[in-house]
Amino acid sequence: MNAQTNTETRAVIGTDKAAYRNYAAPQISEAQQRVREFYRLNHTHQTHDFARAKKAEFLSFSRQRMTPWDALDYLNTLVDDSDPDTALPQIDHLVQTAEAMRADGQPDWMVLTGFVHDLGKVLCLFGEPQWAVVGDTFPTGCAYSPKIVYGEFFKHNADASNAELQTKHGVYKANCGLDQVHMSWGHDEYLYHLLRDHLPMEALYMIRYHSFYSWHKEGDYDHLCDAQDRAMLPWVQRFNPYDLYSKNPNRPVLKDVKPYYEDLMAKYLPAQLQF
Repeated sequence: MNAQTNTETRAVIGTDKAAYRNYAAPQISEAQQRVREFYRLNHTHQTHDFARAKKAEFLSFSRQRMTPWDALDYLNTLVDDSDPDTALPQIDHLVQTAEAMRADGQPDWMVLTGFVHDLGKVLCLFGEPQWAVVGDTFPTGCAYSPKIVYGEFFKHNADASNAELQTKHGVYKANCGLDQVHMSWGHDEYLYHLLRDHLPMEALYMIRYHSFYSWHKEGDYDHLCDAQDRAMLPWVQRFNPYDLYSKNPNRPVLKDVKPYYEDLMAKYLPAQLQF
């Protein structure tokens, strides 16, 4: 990785970082109760067994065959209930993320990753509630980090009363590697498996763990990581400022940039994906 990862990216210079992920007083004030209710449901229902069952249910990829653009068109109808920073449709967020990367001269595979990183939210198209699709992710099957947002709602989670699942390592071995950990279920894990044969490892880590804030931002759960996870962590951290600080209320004009992203997807992805 080059020296850019050790400095602030140009895309976030001048950004008031304190204004983002402010769950006590979201920028969009009417969203506060929506976000809080989202995490109440998420932390109540995302058990270890639930995460494992959803992987078995959805990772067969037997539901629908679509072009990447078909899935992106669906995202134009979706607003993320867990996000306190924007009320724009998801496609707008993806364009803002990717265009900030492109303006900074990031490699084209990373620009593509920014453009498709939330594509897994098509799970909502298959009837999944948002609490099982979006939001910050966390390991299931072991003790919860105190740095997870709205952690007070874990008291309602059935795993909270299971002593085996509330130790530091839980059902895992020390330094087992995050690939062995059952994360809370959602679009990150789903899209990782969908695209794992098409993108570089760095991109796949960005997709799979970009919502794992208690790891890449707060520094928790290192005891579950192996050498590969630690080597890939700076790439996830490199991705995060673009995902977070590129959000703004001004809607991008998709038709102006669509030809570029059509060519970029054709370079790395198959013409159709089996969802």
